[in-house]
Amino acid sequence: MKIGELAERSGIAASAIRFYERAGLLPKAARGANGYRAYEEAALERLNLIQIGQNLGFTLEAIRTVTTLEGAAYYDGLQQNLETRLGEIDQMMDTLRAQRESLLCTRERLQRMWANNECPHSAGKTPA
Repeated sequence: MKIGELAERSGIAASAIRFYERAGLLPKAARGANGYRAYEEAALERLNLIQIGQNLGFTLEAIRTVTTLEGAAYYDGLQQNLETRLGEIDQMMDTLRAQRESLLCTRERLQRMWANNECPHSAGKTPA
């Protein structure tokens, strides 16, 4: 299939497909006598995998690394990337929980100050 058809079927812009090809995420397409790229059905599957990976927050480098593996190495690489990504998400969730707590405390402190007619701009400042 030509790049336009691949773009239409995958929902990915032709420019992104060309980028993925240059970046080594998508195997180089064969060229027809007219110079146009000719993609196999496997290219559609690979683009689907790239989209899934990106939607799950994987970097293009992580996706590229896994897509170059075969057999048991593919399975092991995929599992390792999943575990790494789960760890990253857990860390982000911990950070977000801490930020949320800090925001709740700040909101509560400001509400108390406003209720006491205190100005938050002067809180903690020493008189001049």
